[in-house]
Order: sequence, then structure tokens, then C-alpha cells
Amino acid sequence: MKRAVMITGVTVLALTLGAVGASAKGFGDHGGKGGPRGPQINFEQIDANADGLITKEELAAHAKARFDEQDTNGDGTLTVEELRAAAEKMRENRMQRMLERRDANNDGVLSFDEMQPQGDRADRMFERLDKNGDGQISAEEFAELKMKRGGPGRGEGPRGGHGDN
Repeated sequence: MKRAVMITGVTVLALTLGAVGASAKGFGDHGGKGGPRGPQINFEQIDANADGLITKEELAAHAKARFDEQDTNGDGTLTVEELRAAAEKMRENRMQRMLERRDANNDGVLSFDEMQPQGDRADRMFERLDKNGDGQISAEEFAELKMKRGGPGRGEGPRGGHGDN
């Protein structure tokens, strides 16, 4: 049991460190809304005393606060149900951010057009698939991308079955 708690703690710390690195490099800065892969942590959230520096203690306190937020029954451990609830909350937040970001006419719903890749992104995506530049995607080109994205048997489509943009 103690080993599971320690592994979970290390996992939370690793996630926090990864988010700190992404935040420090400016990745995922979408006005505090989080990035395309989930919520982003900014420097100010971890720098508790606002001195412009993050100490090991502040990093550990931030990781502990995130853990405690997921530990809804307060027993110091995370159950499958608590992890599932935390993942569902992150998924819902991601969907809400996507709606806010893509809802061009602010009607609270997404049309087919609003769901399409924005700007020249569709062209760039197609060009990335069309390795030989002939304006067509062959089965070989598609299979090559599928292997790079997750290996054989990982869902349908070039994103391994995830289907989000």
C-alpha cells in the first residue's frame, strides 16, 4: 500500500515537473485555459510566494495540492474511482476549452465548419501525409503515419483513433 502511494506521489510530481517545463517554454499558453493536451500549469501557480523563483518546497507543495485535489475522500491514497473522476474532469475541461476556442459565432454549439482545421492547418496536415507531393495520399503514406503515431492496431485514422484536432 505504501508503495502504491509512493508511486502515485512520484507520478504526480513528474506530471507537475513536465507541466512546469512546458509552461516555462511557453507551450500551451492559451490565456490560462490550458493547451491542446490538457490543463497547463503556469509559473505563477507554483511560485507561491511570488518571488520569481520556484523552490523544491514550492514544487512539492504544488504536487501535494494537486494530489489532494484528486484524493476526494481524503485518505491519502488515490483509488481507481478517484483517478477516473480526475480524468473525466480533465476531459470535460478540454471539451469546454475546445468549444470556447472554436465556437466562432458564440452560439454555444459547434457546427461542422467550426470543427474543421483552422487556417492553413488542413493543407499542412494533408502535405504531411502526402510524402511524395503528388496531391494524393497512398495506403503506404497513410500506414507510415499510423506507425509513427502509435503502431499497428492503435485505432483507425492517422491519430490512432483519438479524432481530435
